[in-house]
Formats: sequence, structure tokens, C-alpha cells
Amino acid sequence: MNKAKTSIRFFDDREVRAVWDEKNAKWWFSVLDIVAVLTDQNDYTKTRNYWKYLKAKLKKENSQVVSATTQLKFLAPDGKMRLADMLDYNGIIALGKEFPSKKANQFIEWFTYSDGSIDGKSKTKAYALFGSSFINSIEVGTTKGLQQIHAYLFGGLYDFAGQIRQKNISKSGFQFAVSRFLGKTLKQIEAMPETTFDEIVNKYVEMNIAHPFMEGNGRSTRIWLDLILKKRLRKCVDWSKIGKRDYMNAMMQSPTNSNVLKKLLINTLTNKINDREMFMKGIDYSYYYEEND
Repeated sequence: MNKAKTSIRFFDDREVRAVWDEKNAKWWFSVLDIVAVLTDQNDYTKTRNYWKYLKAKLKKENSQVVSATTQLKFLAPDGKMRLADMLDYNGIIALGKEFPSKKANQFIEWFTYSDGSIDGKSKTKAYALFGSSFINSIEVGTTKGLQQIHAYLFGGLYDFAGQIRQKNISKSGFQFAVSRFLGKTLKQIEAMPETTFDEIVNKYVEMNIAHPFMEGNGRSTRIWLDLILKKRLRKCVDWSKIGKRDYMNAMMQSPTNSNVLKKLLINTLTNKINDREMFMKGIDYSYYYEEND
């Protein structure tokens, strides 16, 4: 499973990592990540010791949680791949019930909801994009290309997937491009140069201000940005190095001052443009940015 597909979910700004089991077609989740969440623990050693104690207790009780546990190689805090206890979807639900607390209830509610939601289904589509032939047919840097991405991510989920909005929208008091002039605005953005890093980010900022879709703009446009960077500079963004708060603050400032965003992005550029793990992490963080606090 060393080359298996991995995923990161976020609960209360904490990572819950998972590995895809191709043979059995299901996700396996890191027990230690979930124990850390439910005990509100940042110390890896204390988390591991707590799980060791709980595991022994559950074993004496002949709990199915222990019998359902498997071991897979996972990245440890020392940076090495080590065997770690993992549970599947049902095992995680059962484990959560061993923590009778309000937080555990919130975790179970979040965990059971996340994959079945529109975002969960869209995220699954986004994962599939990397290995599909479709990604090579997307127009880079154009409005049509962005529409292609949006339609791929949200097709069957939103009836407006891939369609330019006809209504005005705003967020946190910020008014995005007026719908009446959106067609003209998008043509102007499309014509913007994209030969240098600064030009590419400027184009990205303007597309964000335009916000051409009713929903799903951020997730689509970040993929659009990476495709431009890949084509023009042979680079992409390592989104896992950009915290949610830092990213959102930089984007809020970008209409009047894009330098904060440029500094944030340029420090995370990588040449791993064909690395599936890099792409998957990018999707995980991109969707995390859109989660409501």
C-alpha cells in the first residue's frame, strides 16, 4: 500500500488521514489521528499511549473495534513510513462511540456526513481528475477551461455546473463582478498575459473577483491556477503548506493588494507537477478552505 491513494479530512482544524484500499474499495482511517481529535491531544506520544490503554481495555471486553483494526504503513512524526493502526468507516463510527462526549457526537455527525455531501461527492470527482484523460483536454487559462473544470467537479450535483451565473452574488460584504457585465469581464481576464508568476497570480486574482459560478468557484479556480502554473512555469502549488487562515486572509486582501498572496504562493511552488500525492493533497486542502468554521 506504499503507493496507495491517501486523503486528508479536517475536523476542528485537525488532520484525519486516510488510505484507499483498492482491493476492497474502501478507505482506511488513522486511529491515532481520530484519538487525537477526540481527546483534544497534540502530543503524539500521549495519543499513542492513550490508544494503547484503550485498545487493551477494548480487547478485554472483546470489542469489535479491536478485531476490525488493521495495520498499514503510514507516515509517522519522524517522517518515516511505519505500521499504524487503521479502521474502516464502520470501525471509526464504533470507535467514536467509545468516547461519550459532545465532541465525539459532533465528530460522528461530521464523519458520517462528509462523504455523502455535495462537497464529499465533488471531492471524489476531483480525486479522479488526476488519473483521467479529461485533464489533458482542459483549456488552460481560458474561461472555457474553468467551465470544463467546474462541470467536471459538480456535474450531477448542481444544475448550474459549468454555467456562468446570471445573478449577482456577494460574500462577507464583498460584491463579486456584476452579472450583467460578467461576459465582458471574463473576456478581459482571458486576454490577460500569463507568462510570469506575477502575471499568472494577477489573472487568478481577477478570476476570483469575477466569481463566474453560483457556487464552487474557489475549488475550481485553484485547479485552474495550477494548470496555468504547470503549463507556463512547470510548477504547481503545494497547498498543504498554506494554512486556511493565511490563505483566506491573503485572498481577502488580493483585490487591493495581491502581494500578500504572491508571497504566500511563491514560497510553496514545487516542480512535482506530475505527482499524484501532491495533487491529492492539493484537493484535500482546497476543499478544506471552503469548509465553514
